[in-house]
Amino acid sequence: MQPPLFLGSEIYRGSSYGAHHPLRVPRVSTVMDLSRALGWLGPEQYRPSPRAKPAALTLWHTPDYVAALETAERLQDVSDETRARHGLGTVSNPVFPEMFRRPATAAGASLLAGELLARPGVIHHPGGGTHHGFPDCAAGFCYLNDAVLAILALRRAGVGRIAYVDIDAHHADGVEHGLAGDPDTLLISVHEDRRWPFTGALEEDGGGNCLNLPVPRGLNDTEMAAIREALILPAVATFEPEAIVLQCGADAVEEDPLSRLSLSNNAHWDVLRGLMDLGCPRLMVLGGGGYNPWSVGRLWAGVWAVLNGHDIPERLPKDAEEVLRALRWDRSRAGRNPPEHWFTTLRDAARPGAVRPEITDRIALLSLRPAAHGRISDFLSQD
Repeated sequence: MQPPLFLGSEIYRGSSYGAHHPLRVPRVSTVMDLSRALGWLGPEQYRPSPRAKPAALTLWHTPDYVAALETAERLQDVSDETRARHGLGTVSNPVFPEMFRRPATAAGASLLAGELLARPGVIHHPGGGTHHGFPDCAAGFCYLNDAVLAILALRRAGVGRIAYVDIDAHHADGVEHGLAGDPDTLLISVHEDRRWPFTGALEEDGGGNCLNLPVPRGLNDTEMAAIREALILPAVATFEPEAIVLQCGADAVEEDPLSRLSLSNNAHWDVLRGLMDLGCPRLMVLGGGGYNPWSVGRLWAGVWAVLNGHDIPERLPKDAEEVLRALRWDRSRAGRNPPEHWFTTLRDAARPGAVRPEITDRIALLSLRPAAHGRISDFLSQD
């Protein structure tokens, strides 16, 4: 098998959703710079992301929507009709100079990843994970749904059973909409309860192929380990996928401003290691949410380390530290006075705690629900 491949782009370095938007912060460029400063990302493992052509996006998105997105970028404006129908030009999905080119680049990388994984391999695509997009409209900072496009590209490349695991703080509503009821796709979403988009309730099964686990505020590392061992890994192992897609949103860590979960980045890396240990021949890791530039950059650089088997140093070398010290997050109180370890380490301190009854009870309730696959719920009732 070839070494893991990193799909990135310089478009993320100079592009922003606007001065007041949560996605004003640099993310993918920070991961690229950190990984290079640590000696983990040479040219042989890096490939620039192609920009998807409009016709390729209609693999899932409607032609009218793709045309509206292109037009909005060109005119830097949208009509009231376009805003109402397609969700463009809103507070969440504003008009900005690269509003077509940037998501089309993320989508192009996901489509390419699906094609490349016709053969066994591992791909890290931190610019991906835009899981809220719908066929005819933007939603939740997501103009396109590159996660759905990645799964469809895998399917088109001849890959059969695909497991999609989403540990973003927000429910993967667009992915569930796109793939609900597909017996060859397993969807697992672990997300904060009572948080936007207010979908993904425990009883919602997406036509039988979705395991939704809403979790309470303050989710800690110990609880995520219990979810990993009692739900995620057994479900994926039982499903026996030919490919795994992990949406590794960084907004579930304690320092993120758009959730109220309390994970350290160790929890994400441990989920990734567990999935890798299952021995599936194809693995694609997408980005997703994450709105603190230090925590998201450190987490996703650590993902790249895990994928390659690199040791994460206790203290970063000077070049990597300089990448983190150069970041700015002036509109956040935490960003105006960041703690020293945001500059000097990748690894957070562990955040253990008690496993609350809400976690174990909800996993137990999932075990009682029939599954379209005929096997997914079986493992949940095992001791």
